[in-house]
Amino acid sequence: MPCPIIETIEVLAKKWTLMLLHQLSLNKRLRFNELQASMDSISPRTLSERLDELEKEGLVIRKAYAEIPPRVEYSLSEKGRDLIQGCFSPIEKWAKKWRK
Repeated sequence: MPCPIIETIEVLAKKWTLMLLHQLSLNKRLRFNELQASMDSISPRTLSERLDELEKEGLVIRKAYAEIPPRVEYSLSEKGRDLIQGCFSPIEKWAKKWRK
């Protein structure tokens, strides 16, 4: 039986994933270009791959609007928000205490 911790680390350890989740946690919804602008030097391809992976994991919701031009917004799912609360908040608390 696979270890859930190792499976989770395999998803979260990919480059840009934690930063992407952090940016989505700071904003209710973001469009692709807004995400790219908020994350210095991430390539569009990498951003697209990470968003697809996080959507498949159920951490991110992709909402496409039937408009011209097309509009797509990304936000954290309930599962993603739970991850932020359970993992990121303690890291933030630790960082504020120990990082200068």
